[in-house]
Amino acid sequence: MATYPSYPMYPDGPLSDSAVPVAGPRWWQRRWVRYGGLIGLLALSGLVILGLVWQQTGNEGFLVGLGLAVLPVPVLVSAFRWLDRVDPGPWRDLVFAFAWGACAAALIAIVANSFATHWIAVATADPNGADTLGATVIAPIVEESAKGAAVLLLFLFRRRNFTGIVDGVVVAGITATGFAFTENILYLGTAFGTDQITGGHGIASVTAATFFVRVVMSPFAHPLFTVCTGIGFGIAALSADRQRTRRVLAPLAGLLLAMCMHATWNGSSSLGQYGFIAVYATFMAPAFGLLTWLVVWTRQRELRTVRTELPAYVAAGWLTAPEPYVLGSMKARRQARDYATHHFGKAAAREVAAYEAHATALAFLRHRGRQGRAGADFVVRERELLERLWGRREIARVALASAGPRPVQPWGHAYGYGYGYGHGYAYPQGYAPQSSYGQPSHGQPVYGAASVPYPAYNPYR
Repeated sequence: MATYPSYPMYPDGPLSDSAVPVAGPRWWQRRWVRYGGLIGLLALSGLVILGLVWQQTGNEGFLVGLGLAVLPVPVLVSAFRWLDRVDPGPWRDLVFAFAWGACAAALIAIVANSFATHWIAVATADPNGADTLGATVIAPIVEESAKGAAVLLLFLFRRRNFTGIVDGVVVAGITATGFAFTENILYLGTAFGTDQITGGHGIASVTAATFFVRVVMSPFAHPLFTVCTGIGFGIAALSADRQRTRRVLAPLAGLLLAMCMHATWNGSSSLGQYGFIAVYATFMAPAFGLLTWLVVWTRQRELRTVRTELPAYVAAGWLTAPEPYVLGSMKARRQARDYATHHFGKAAAREVAAYEAHATALAFLRHRGRQGRAGADFVVRERELLERLWGRREIARVALASAGPRPVQPWGHAYGYGYGYGHGYAYPQGYAPQSSYGQPSHGQPVYGAASVPYPAYNPYR
């Protein structure tokens, strides 16, 4: 039985009233039933949307559209993962979000848009007017609602991993990236078919023009719209359960803003020859810059939360003194992983990365507890995260110490010490760190008996 330090006191703030333990799940509530049904739904949606797009584009058009549409996907996914570096969400949530956008949301959109546009054309006897109304009114409502459904599902059923604005932005952005991927296959494949009929080629072809507008100029368009919905759910996640009005209105306001932005973008085609450029320069680019600033600012707040909340676990003996500062800096965290890779190997670096992720989740959990937003499972979740940290402390503490405060001896003071950030680390007297793989670290300085005494706060005591 492992001996752990004492647990810190529960932070001020009431437990969530809604998180009351309930009876065991019924058969339809079991995890394997939910996962099986969800995977089956997405697979069926994927097959149907694949058949519809293939039917509209043909064999060659589908392959060309697929090859061109996939180009911006790695860039967008990497950008959203970069935003999520402080507390990265599990890959399975992001895979679900992308699959929902590419399969379920795309299928809902293509069926609902086609039906609504056809019905309006029949009712008004004006096909051109129906197409314009469908693009500027029907499509934004249907598409943003379909994409927002993925954010809602993860908010409801993966609540532990949905803790704030950044999580909402990442989930919404990945969902919209999947949706845009499928939509781009359709548009680019159709454009290629048009070029095959008209003989267009080179930069004057419809395919080149479509690729330039959708992939080069505005690959972030769909993610930008849906991110507004994600921000709304992120605000709801930051709200206490007693703030029911804000928890309901924030997602609705975000969804409405996403629809309005989408409608404005689609309506740019009706503003004349330079409508697209005008809307892009005066609306899309500033909105993209503003939302990017908001997300980066929010991420900096998350790092401050880490630095503020983790000292409670230092006082209780779970963490060492330098760790809150290292874990609250993306640069220092990267240095710690690099140190582990260089001295212990890639497997150790993965352990350090897991340690950083669990410590960040622990800081956010305690922050929610202080604000009265922690559920009834606070103590269980806290114990789980602390035990995961404790099991990885051997390698992680050495790596984090290498990027954090270290003892320095100012000139002219034989026994004076200060603390600064540096890349090197001098270990305590007689301490030779061992990796989790049974190999001692190589080339690490160890204090000898004749060296200057180690400072009193020895993090390895």
